[in-house]
Order: sequence, then C-alpha cells, then structure tokens
Amino acid sequence: MKVDLLVHGCTLIPKVGMGFIEDGLVAVKDRKIAFVGRRTSAPHFDAEVDINARGKVAVPGLINCHTHLPMTLFRGLAEDKPLDSWLKKTIWPLESKLKSGDVYDGALLGCLEIIKSGTTCFADMYFHEDLVAKATKESGLRAVLAEGIIGLGKGLLDCVMLKRSVAFARRFNKSSDGRVNVMLGPHSVYSCSRGLLEKVGEEASKLGIGIHMHLAESKSMLTKCKLPGLSEVEFLDKMGFFKGHVLAAHCINLSAKDQHILASRGVKVAYVPVANMKLGLGAAKVADLLSNGVCVGFGTDGPASNNTLDMFETMKTGALLQKHAYRNPRVVPAYEVLRMATIDGARALGLENEVGSLEVGKKADIVLIDFSKPHLKPLHDIHASIVYSAHGSDVDTVIVDGRILMQNRQIKTLNEQAVIDKAEKTAFRLASR
Repeated sequence: MKVDLLVHGCTLIPKVGMGFIEDGLVAVKDRKIAFVGRRTSAPHFDAEVDINARGKVAVPGLINCHTHLPMTLFRGLAEDKPLDSWLKKTIWPLESKLKSGDVYDGALLGCLEIIKSGTTCFADMYFHEDLVAKATKESGLRAVLAEGIIGLGKGLLDCVMLKRSVAFARRFNKSSDGRVNVMLGPHSVYSCSRGLLEKVGEEASKLGIGIHMHLAESKSMLTKCKLPGLSEVEFLDKMGFFKGHVLAAHCINLSAKDQHILASRGVKVAYVPVANMKLGLGAAKVADLLSNGVCVGFGTDGPASNNTLDMFETMKTGALLQKHAYRNPRVVPAYEVLRMATIDGARALGLENEVGSLEVGKKADIVLIDFSKPHLKPLHDIHASIVYSAHGSDVDTVIVDGRILMQNRQIKTLNEQAVIDKAEKTAFRLASR
C-alpha cells in the first residue's frame, strides 16, 4: 500500500488512557492516519517519506486551549504586577500602539515557539486576527481563532468590534485546508456590556460557531461590573449565553453552583495555571470540575503573562498546583493531565473527531519526543515521564495534517532566525513608541 508518510520504531500513545504500543508504526495518507499499531502487525507500506523514530515516543499533538499569540512582543514588559495594573497601565497602552504588521511578526514568533515545543493546535483570541491566521497558514499549524471584542461602553465602537469579529469568522472559518477554524471572542463579562454579549451569542448561533472568552478570572476586575446579585456564571446562564459551544478560560472563582451550571450547559474550560499563579489570581478547582463532568483542557495564556508557550511546562505546573491546592498528591494524576492536553483539549475546541488522538481516519497531528535524554531515563511510567520530566526542548519532530513542520529540531516551514530577528526589531520599536 502506497502512503505519504511512515513513522515507525517508536513507542506509541495512540489515545491517552488506553495504554501504549511498543515498536509502533503510524502510516499517513492524504493527511490522515491510515494505520496505527505494532510494526510487526502492519501490512507492507510503500512510503514517500520514512521516519525511523527508534528511541522516541509518539503522542498526539499537544493542544493549547487559550493564548494570545502576538503577545510574544510583550514578553518581559509587564512583570510582577496584579492583573488590574498589568492590563490598564502596561498591556492595554501597548496594544493601543499595535499595527497589523506588528501582530503578524509577534504571531509568527509564537508559531515558531509552539512548533518547537510540541504544540500542533492552539486557540487564540486577539486583534488583527487575520494576521494571526496568515501566520498560522504559513507555519502549517492548526488553530481555532477569534477576533477579540472589548466593549468600551460606546455603542458605535462596540458594534464595529462585533462586526469585525463576525467578518473575520465568515472569512476564515475552515480556511488553510481546514486547519483554521473560528469562534467569536468577547473578552469578558467585565469588559463587555450585557447587550453586547447578547449580540455575540446571537451572531455565534447564526454562524454555527463557538465563543471563546475569559470567565471568573479576577474578583477585583469584576467589582466595577454591576451584576444583579449574581456570579459571572449565573449572569451569563440567566441570559442564555451558554446555549452554544462556549470555551471559558481561567474559571478560578467558581461556586459549587457555578460548576454545576458549567457542567449542565456543556461549557468547556481552559485551565491556565502558570499565568494565574504569576498574576496572583489563584487556582481553578480542576479536580472538582472534572468530578462534575466538565471538559477541561490546558492553556498557556499569552507570553506576556506566562512567559512561554511551552505546554510541557504548563502540564507539570498545572498538575503540581492542583496537588498543592487540594493538599492531595492523588488529584489530577499524570495520565489525566496528558489527556487534558490532547483529546480533552480537542474536545474543548470542538475538534475531537479530527485530532487529539492517533486513530485511523483522524488528521495526522503527531509529536515525537526524544526519550534518549538522561532526565528521561529510566522509563518506569511513560505518562509521568512526559508530564513531570519532559520539556518542550525534548520534542524532536512535529507533524500537522501529515506535513512535517519540524524534524530533528529543524523547522521546515519557517526561516527560524529571520522570524526571531524581525520580531525582536518589532518589539523594541513598539516599546519605544
């Protein structure tokens, strides 16, 4: 059988929680997985590209459920501040100076960074998102993108931002050979009026797409938002906001009632441990959310509040934070963490039928981790080694849609040094404006 790509000789984790396969083989044809299993049980394949992955572990590509990719330009510019001053005194003033070309340069640097650390799909919310879509297309990555909407209490401007987000969604949904999907991106309850949020819900329903927003992130930011004696979750639920697919980032300040509402409405949560810790916001009650049946994926947030896009760091930090918060080493074990970063992340983005596991018929999004490193020896527990010991720099090969984006740590789709140099110049120019 003739196929486009063979990956063989590796240890396979086809779907987290379903065991692993030694001396595995994955065959890819027409961007999809045509075979996955033990090499000795595979039929004969004639491949155009053959990757000997001996000594490596093949996992589904990692999925970053919440970020703001162009904020790579602000890395290191807003350090050790609470969220209120972080946003109002540094980030929002910087963002007011952004030009579309700046967004493109920052997004391309972000794409480079996440390829090199094993992420194959990300959910992004920002401004000039068409330039993020352009960077995504050029890099070869998969993404769910949303043009950000911030309501400033000015009817005309709010309307313009909503129309821009809707126009972006119509233009880019299912673009880049289906690798780019879209959502609408209202920033938060505290930055959007009720009327604007209602219109967002209506437009998302008309378009048949989801909504990506920040939710229950900061008590202090919400104090200026006069809700009628309701929590953010209750407020949105009462207005019918959760009727469609909603991806809610952070979800730190939730009552038991809030959690039950999210579970009953099928709201998906992006757990963002590193940025939440850095900004002193607290820890989401992930173990409770999972026990209530809420789908939880991982997000890095933007590089201005993290300061990296490394999902390996996020997985480890997120796991340890839960154990610390609950004072219980048994909560959110390693295999569950890896599942949140793969198939549950895909489910959070509405892509579970396409990616998140290595199964026949799914898109070929595959990451090879080099397990020859001393900090990954000996191998007693493969899930624990990935979550607690591995780093993004241990990723050897990244494949998206059957296309090799990186092999032997060498980027195939972008000029790495040129991207870095351009982004640095843009960042320093922006900071000096």
